[in-house]
Amino acid sequence: MKERVTPFQLFLLVLSVYVLGALAAETFFTLPYEVSRLLHYLDMLVCVFFFTDFCLRFYRAPSKLAYMKWGWIDLLASIPIIWQFQAARVMRVILIFRLIRAMKSIQGVLDIVFRNRAEGVFVTVATATVLLVAFGAIAMLLIEGPVPASQINTAEDALWWAIVTITTVGYGDYYPVTTGGRLVAIFVMIGGVGLFGSFAAYVGSLFVADTQDDEARQHKADRDMLRHLNKQVMVLTNEVRLLRGELSVRNGAEASSDECLNDKDKPNDNPRHHGHSS
Repeated sequence: MKERVTPFQLFLLVLSVYVLGALAAETFFTLPYEVSRLLHYLDMLVCVFFFTDFCLRFYRAPSKLAYMKWGWIDLLASIPIIWQFQAARVMRVILIFRLIRAMKSIQGVLDIVFRNRAEGVFVTVATATVLLVAFGAIAMLLIEGPVPASQINTAEDALWWAIVTITTVGYGDYYPVTTGGRLVAIFVMIGGVGLFGSFAAYVGSLFVADTQDDEARQHKADRDMLRHLNKQVMVLTNEVRLLRGELSVRNGAEASSDECLNDKDKPNDNPRHHGHSS
């Protein structure tokens, strides 16, 4: 089956790589209980995007049965990874290889991103936002969790803090107390300002694009009208030239006939004729 890769598929690929990285960390390292819970929450968030992609593909497929020949992989990959269903891990790996094979090269990835610049910016911002929330929450929980004076001790606290901070809301109910936690907070805040600034620019570009499209359509209509008028002027010019040619020919013919008539009306000046007459 030929894979048609979209910017949203690139977004899913990045999330898939993140999920596999989180699974590798859980497999090879002994993580604190709250960090494992946070990774589980993030995995469920990623599965929402996977399931959305599956539903869109299934809805758009001309043949539902033909799509399900490979679509069952997308469906299983959208199931949150739990110990009772380890097959989802394998499906994630298969999904990543399918997407990578469809992209073929870095140039293909760049073409996907810059094919529609506005859409590429939106997908890039969305990907960076999800990753920043995920890594910011994980880093904050790892740094602040062991500190008794810290208020960020659970997965829910870390996830809430990351979302509030990246959106620059800053309720102040949860805040870091360590130097490392504050450095992470600075990074998340600066990233959030840049990302949401880019998102605002993207939304603004939609309205600008609509105006530019209207202007482009008007300019195109004006150019088409000018081309039509030029064609009409050329047609009229050719007709005038033909009429001038016909008039010239007709005037020339009339002038020739007049000369012939004048020659006939002139008296004969032959001397022999005068002598005979005398």
